[in-house]
Amino acid sequence: MSAIARHGRSPFRAPDWQPEALQRMDEQHLVAWSAVPGRRVAFGAAFTEFLALQRDAELCVLYGHSIVDLETLCAQLERSLPGPELSRRIEGLTGVVAWLRSRSTGRFRHAAKFRYYLWHDADVLLKHDAELFGRLVDAIAGVSAEAEYVSDEMLLIHRAVIVGSPALAEYGARTEGQFRSWFDDGLGRPFWLEVTGVPTPRVEIAAIEDLMR
Repeated sequence: MSAIARHGRSPFRAPDWQPEALQRMDEQHLVAWSAVPGRRVAFGAAFTEFLALQRDAELCVLYGHSIVDLETLCAQLERSLPGPELSRRIEGLTGVVAWLRSRSTGRFRHAAKFRYYLWHDADVLLKHDAELFGRLVDAIAGVSAEAEYVSDEMLLIHRAVIVGSPALAEYGARTEGQFRSWFDDGLGRPFWLEVTGVPTPRVEIAAIEDLMR
């Protein structure tokens, strides 16, 4: 906190904001934005540490400054959690959606009840490839809704924390963006609307300064 304080005073209160931020995610994903890079770093680092301590949960951390295309996205997913083969595509039997649906299991792992995705610097991909950014948001929100409302398998609750610049809030104002509507491939009703019956992705957009007060 001291690294971003001005005149010896921090703009944030004592670090007890994390439980409240997590509570906001009971029913939705969270987009956290700020125009101040240091505040984005402070929020992301503190919330990453907090989420890593949660019981019955696994954490997938994505470092967005290195994610500019499908190859770099998939490379980070592969290194974040154990999972099946991951092809460089969104759909298909070995694509990103299938990877998100999979569970991380093994001799030394208990089945998680929660999976958190914390995506630092998500605006980097938004600026490089807005459509791919939307497809990934769509995939995470869609798999999350499917797991909660459709799947007969043991429940795994997926929640994303998407951190970045004000470009995220600007994207959130677009009714066709994937914070507010499912991706439409032009082939009829959007896939995740058809599969889940959930009318729109469940996403809250909030300023980091408000979240950390």
